Parts: sequence; structure tokens; C-alpha cells
Amino acid sequence: MLLLFDIDGTLLRTYGLGIRAIEQAGRELFGVNFSLEGLETAGRLDPLIFADAMTRAGVGVTRERILQLRDAYARELIALLEAEPEATVAMPGVHDLLAALHERARGRMADGTHLTLGVLTGNFALTGQAKMRACGIDPFQFQVNVWGDDSPHEPPAREHLVGVGIERSAGFRGGTSPAGREVVVIGDTPHDVACARSNGCRSLAVGTGSFSLEDLTACGADWAVTDLSDTARVLSWIFEGL
Repeated sequence: MLLLFDIDGTLLRTYGLGIRAIEQAGRELFGVNFSLEGLETAGRLDPLIFADAMTRAGVGVTRERILQLRDAYARELIALLEAEPEATVAMPGVHDLLAALHERARGRMADGTHLTLGVLTGNFALTGQAKMRACGIDPFQFQVNVWGDDSPHEPPAREHLVGVGIERSAGFRGGTSPAGREVVVIGDTPHDVACARSNGCRSLAVGTGSFSLEDLTACGADWAVTDLSDTARVLSWIFEGL
């Protein structure tokens, strides 16, 4: 079994630090017209958000400029995380759920099933890891990491990332890959639900981001919960729903 967690709005919240850091970096590089105001950001890939903001600011989008902005954003974000440590918090139940999952993941589960934990996120690696560390989540506890720039296709899409995660998880399962209901995407946006559905996987949607339970259910989530604080209930759904 493979569990793929989103980061922002699912594992943690930075209360706007990420947006601020991107805008500060973009304005330093490309001028005062660079802004994320009015752009959809929740659940989207950072490279796509960057490209939208650059286009609107009249900046030509190239891979070199995306990488330049990525690096400047990382510097700005890490500085903000250090200056405002209280602004980044883990979502309710996250620490307890991860601890319980790691307990189950030790060796094989009772029925011989492998359990692999991963992240699937729109973040770049450096910034995603920095956010997790800021609220006490060890990024290296996740065996599989799929970042916002890991799509093998152009233009990139979140739907591409599930397949990357499945392929990477094979190395922890003796070369075999999980499939279908063995893969669960856990996220807080319709984008998370859609990427699970498009790959034939299950989706566990949490209302800790900017979308309501009604929104998440309406877009096809297999299960939607207010948060992840009921560890026993969440574990039951994950493992009994195979």
C-alpha cells in the first residue's frame, strides 16, 4: 500500500508565508508588477503558479527563470520561517497519524502487505522540506517524494505525479508497484481528488484547507473528513477499504 500526502493545507499550514516569499522573490527578480493576487494557488504545482505570475507581469517564461525564481523563493521562505516560527503549524492529528502509520509500516503488515509513506505536492523539494521541518515533521520519514517539478510531461499536471510516486515506491516493495485501491492520495483540494481519480486510486480529502467538506465530496472524494484527528477512524478507512 502507498499513502501519498499533500503538504500545504493537509500536513501543515504556513498562514501565508509561502505566498509572501514567492511575491518577495518575484518582485526582486522581475519587478513590482509580480504578484499572486487573484491567481489560483491551492493544490496547484509551483512551476505553474510561477509561470502564471510571470506571464501576467510581462516576463517571458523560461526554464532558467523558473529555476531562478525557485531558488530565490527558497531563500525568502527559509528566512521567513526562521523569523516567524509560530506561523507554521501541523494540522490537527497529523503527528499522531504519522506515528501510527510508521508503527504499522515496520516490516510487513499482518497480511503481508507493504506500507509505504510518501508526499505528493506542488512544492519544490527544498521549500516543501523546509515547511515540514518548521512544524516538527521530519521530511525524511517519507520514503517516496514526488515534488511539483517531477512531472515527466510538458505542460506538467498534478495527475502525472501519482504515476511517478507509484513507480518510485517499487523500490521499497521488492520491485512490485501498488495499484488501484492500494494507493491513497490524502489532500485538501479538488486537485488532490482529481489526481487520485484519474489514476484509479482512492482519495481521502481533508477540510483543513480552503475547501469545504461539501466541495470535496462534490468533486468525487472517496471520503472527506474535517481533519485527521480521529486516528483510529482514519486508519480503519485506509486499511479496511482495500
